[in-house]
This record gives sequence, structure tokens and C-alpha cells, in this order.
Amino acid sequence: MAQVKRIRRNVSGIILLDKPLGFTSNAALQKVRWLLNAEKAGHTGSLDPLATGVLPLCFGEATKFSQYLLDSDKGYETLAQLGKTTTTADAEGEVLQTREVTVGHSDIEAVLPRFRGPISQIPPMYSALKRDGQPLYKLARAGEVVEREPRSVTIARLELLGCEQTTARFAVDCSKGTYIRTLVEDIGEALGCGAYVAELRRTQAGPFALAQTVTLEELEAVHAEGGHEAVDRFLLPSDSGLQDWPLLQFSEHSAFYWLHGQPVRAPEAPKFGMVRVQDHNGRFIGIGEVSEDGRIAPRRLIRSE
Repeated sequence: MAQVKRIRRNVSGIILLDKPLGFTSNAALQKVRWLLNAEKAGHTGSLDPLATGVLPLCFGEATKFSQYLLDSDKGYETLAQLGKTTTTADAEGEVLQTREVTVGHSDIEAVLPRFRGPISQIPPMYSALKRDGQPLYKLARAGEVVEREPRSVTIARLELLGCEQTTARFAVDCSKGTYIRTLVEDIGEALGCGAYVAELRRTQAGPFALAQTVTLEELEAVHAEGGHEAVDRFLLPSDSGLQDWPLLQFSEHSAFYWLHGQPVRAPEAPKFGMVRVQDHNGRFIGIGEVSEDGRIAPRRLIRSE
């Protein structure tokens, strides 16, 4: 008997998941997509299976704007295991070296200033970055080590929250592309004892905070009681990740031409940069960029939501 093709729903918005421990970001995405029965889905940057916390999941029209969340600043809390280094710079790797820990609170505080502000990081081999089309982690698993270009990142906040004899807990606010595993590993080397990430929790992703998230268990309970449509209550608007962008509201006439790809003028527009756009009814219809002649050029459009 022929298998019946599943008909998925055309739903749009963002669900802020508190990603559970042990899940890849994609596995978490596919689980929530199934609970929604959503046609189109994407996430906004991977969290390691070891990591938990804020993972914005985009559905439908919201996937058009996932790149802007991917590029946003992030916040983390991490527990560093002092005295050991591992192949992956976290608890999932094999121990490479064990050293005595003779540092305390004041020693840790003393090295932190060198890791604040703009810094350079060499991405870890166990990462999703690609070399000749192959993710580095696949090369690493095959025993290969390749040269990686240093990258510039910014650590806006690095605070020691507490420490025990062989552990230290940090709060980190950082720019996109920052590897917390590399940061912890580098701090460990600065201390002379080595370190790896034992726990990692993302507390912030762009404008979204941990307090706004929903757990997978909560989503499953709502689905079990009310089906796919019941899960819709957790969907945030597609532009909720762009709330700090300037907002323009077009007239019915301007919105019509703009949605057909034509740049239009708006007296209240800023002189340059990206903007969010609503139609005359207050419905989000896309994002635009202010051109040199002062008109708003459409960049990503939403025709119906």
C-alpha cells in the first residue's frame, strides 16, 4: 500500500526553546517541527549537545530572518573544569593532560582582563567550520589537524561568578562566532593548569533571554493535550528578533508597490541602515534598507502571514 504523504502546516513565527542537554540543535529543531507539524523550519546557530539554553527556532516566514539572529550577540554561563584539557575542550572529549591546580579566586581574577574586549581566537578542530567542504569535526575524528585562521571576537562581559578547588563558573557576553570552549581553554592555559568546559548554558541570544524560553517537556505536554494547533500559542511574531530595528509604517499605496519590489519613500525613515516595515494595518511585511537617495529598498518580504 502506498504511503500517504504527510501534509505539513504553513505556520510562521519563532519558538524560544530551552534546548535540553544531549540534543543537537537540529534534533531539537526537528522535534519541535514535528510537534507543530510545520512545513518550513530552521534554527539560528548551533548549540553543542553538551550545551543547554536559549535556542530560537524559526518557522515559515520567520526563517527569512534567521541570519540576523545568527549574527547577534550571545550570553552564556559556563562551568570550567580546571586542571585538565580534553580533545574537544569540553567534557565530551578524551583527557589529554592533567595538571595540578594551585590557583584561587584572586589568580583567576588577575588573568580575566586580558580576555575582555576585542580578542583573537583560533577556532577548535571540533567545530562545524568547513575546510574544502568538510566540517572540521569530521577531520578531527579522522585524526587530522589542519591550520585554522585566527578570528576576531569581542567579549563584552567576562565575570567570575564563583570558584571551588578545581572548578570556576563564568558569565560571558560575547559577539557572534565566539567559542566558549576556546575561551575557557585559553583561560586555563593562562592560569597554567589547563581547563575545559564542563557545563554550558546559553542565557541570551540577541534580544531573547532564558526567562522567555519554553522547555521541550512543556511543548510535548501541550501537544499531547491539544494537538499541533495548541503548540501555536508559543509562536512569537516573525519580526520579534528585530525589535531593536527602526520601524516604519507604510501607507496602503506605498506597501502595495514595496511588496512588488519597488523602493518607496518614507518621510520618517532614518538616513541609512536596515528597517522593519509594517503596512497600514500594522502587519509586518518585511525588512528594507535605506538607499542613498532616501528610498526604502525591499530586502526580504512577507506577503501573507
